[in-house]
Amino acid sequence: MFNEAKSLAELTARLDAVKASDPARFEFVFVDDGSADSTWDTITALAGDRADYKLLRLSRNFGKETALSAGIDAASGDAVIMMDCDLQHPPEVIAEFLAQWRQGHDVVYGVRRDRNNDSFLRASLSKMFYRAFNSMSDTRITPDAGDFRLMSRRVVDAIRLLRERSRFMKGIYAWVGYDGIGVPFDPPLRKHGKSSFSIIGLFKLATDGMLSFSTVPLKFGVLMGGVVAALALMLGLFYFTRTLVYGVDVPGYASIIVSVLALGGLILLQLGLVGLYVGRVLEEVKARPLYVVRDQHPQPAVPGAQVIHLDRATSQRAGTTSP
Repeated sequence: MFNEAKSLAELTARLDAVKASDPARFEFVFVDDGSADSTWDTITALAGDRADYKLLRLSRNFGKETALSAGIDAASGDAVIMMDCDLQHPPEVIAEFLAQWRQGHDVVYGVRRDRNNDSFLRASLSKMFYRAFNSMSDTRITPDAGDFRLMSRRVVDAIRLLRERSRFMKGIYAWVGYDGIGVPFDPPLRKHGKSSFSIIGLFKLATDGMLSFSTVPLKFGVLMGGVVAALALMLGLFYFTRTLVYGVDVPGYASIIVSVLALGGLILLQLGLVGLYVGRVLEEVKARPLYVVRDQHPQPAVPGAQVIHLDRATSQRAGTTSP
């Protein structure tokens, strides 16, 4: 949840309808990713003293990918279903997810039938990203399959072992493997507010995905270096031969400037790519926790205890146990 207070009453009512129609025992985990509106007050009021509600409030906005990880960490069910609370992931599709899971599928993911609700630019960029990602990475992701999905407990446990800081969840889902099946659905229009994902935010997410699951950008620099070196060799042979045949002429200013700018641009491009990868290594080496929980419901067993979630490796190094 991020600034979605107006959607929560309808969401919880529809989730309760799903719960009433299925014999399984449900728990509902709500993660407030640092909302600036009344999201937390609204969900705590709706939760009341319900034992099947588990609420987490992060100390700031850590981003959707990290908030999803917080929810996965908190969920205890035999199957875990993730969804956005803006009602564009219809709760009624959960029944089909459960039916497919009971047939033995470890992963059931929702597939959007169309992108008519998206702008032409956003839909086009999304298609370009999926094609580029699947052509550059050994980890294949399913186009138009997002975070709305069911995962069995063994898939969830595998995902929880992956604690990288720059998280691209679609790639993580695909990397752990397991058999999956798609369930088509039609995402309705948002009833309240607007998406917090801008084109720039989506571009950053796409960049995170590319850099997290592919080294092709680095190989691109090696390829371009080889091409430029070959062209330089051929150009040198051409000028050498022409000088032998026609003698020395006045060198051209334009060719020098173009060559310098082209080589300089390629060098800066490659240095920038190396810098991005080095920056990611730095983030991993610092080994900060993925997120910090500000409040939770029900409250911690020890009154006044600091509510902070650490990954298992960090906790062991600190000589503590994870809450």
